[in-house]
Amino acid sequence: MLDAVALTQALIRRPSVTPADAGAMDIVERTLIDLGFVCRRMKFGEIENLYARWGTARPNLCFAGHTDVVPVGDSAAWSREAFAADIVDGVLIGRGAVDMKSAIAAFAAASANVLEGGSLPGSLSFLITGDEEGVATHGTRRVVEALKAEGEIIDHCIVGEPTSAETFGDMVKIGRRGSVNVGITVEGVQGHVAYPHRAANPVPVLVRLLAALQAHELDQGYLGFQPSNLEVTTIDVGNPTTNLIPAKAQARLNIRFNPSHKGQDLVDWIGEEARRAEVGFAGKIILTPAISGEAFLTAPGPFTDVIAAAVGDVTGTSPDLSTTGGTSDARFIRDICPVVEVGLVGKTMHSVDERAPVEEILNLQKVYEALITRYFQAFGVSSNP
Repeated sequence: MLDAVALTQALIRRPSVTPADAGAMDIVERTLIDLGFVCRRMKFGEIENLYARWGTARPNLCFAGHTDVVPVGDSAAWSREAFAADIVDGVLIGRGAVDMKSAIAAFAAASANVLEGGSLPGSLSFLITGDEEGVATHGTRRVVEALKAEGEIIDHCIVGEPTSAETFGDMVKIGRRGSVNVGITVEGVQGHVAYPHRAANPVPVLVRLLAALQAHELDQGYLGFQPSNLEVTTIDVGNPTTNLIPAKAQARLNIRFNPSHKGQDLVDWIGEEARRAEVGFAGKIILTPAISGEAFLTAPGPFTDVIAAAVGDVTGTSPDLSTTGGTSDARFIRDICPVVEVGLVGKTMHSVDERAPVEEILNLQKVYEALITRYFQAFGVSSNP
């Protein structure tokens, strides 16, 4: 029997702060090989990734997760060493305990129990990356692109991010908002404040542009999603002098958007507003957009019914099907199959003394086990889901 808690501890004891792997992926690979999975290491740049599959038939139910973690921060503020994986009064303390080494261990243990009971009418797979907490350029995105090019089919995917809000199993994520970051640089002409006709002040132009963007209502929400929002995150001029018109003014903004929009459409809109703000200005506006993910929704249906039922098998209640929160690697996986996120309570993720009750880790294993069983009961009848 595979011990999910012991496996979580072993993973936490590998200080895999992005982009370091520190041997965490080796532990996952050895564990899955022992369970009969065929494992492929897929390294892109300096990032270790793993795709593992048990079986060759469809449907293929995939679990996706990440072994990398965020930095510890102030190590002196922790009550226990962050990578010691100590259990104190039934609570496992360590970086990655919630986000999300425990979920990888829970799904591996659940898979072990299911596979021990006999064959499955389909396949189980794992897509594990070491680049979720970083810039996410050489992780899940690249693995998905490679699998898609090879013709590998994943029918449905579970991502083990910590999705529960207050109590274990109270929430799963069936969608996420998209995210666009835009850097704005307004280049003017430096000059003396007493002779403004000899200069081109970039500050009023930047202010006008930001005001126009903020005044625009993006939408009033989308089915299951809150309204999209645009937030200015910094404004920088860097002018310590009182009598100098600066040559440059900069700002950054972020838009979290629901499926009412596509990232490029929002970038194009900002470009149009920038061109309006440039009218009559002797300088220019330079935009540097980056779309980190599109909004997506896995509509309620047979797949989400399986997940809700599996959670109910363990908790006795049905989870909220939510679209709240930030982004995750589900934004890449949604390009190849329906995806839902199911995991622990996320209150301590990225915090000092990140922790997970041992009982909750074991309950997550039970949810995953029920999910696998119910999934193949629902979808394993047909070879073409």
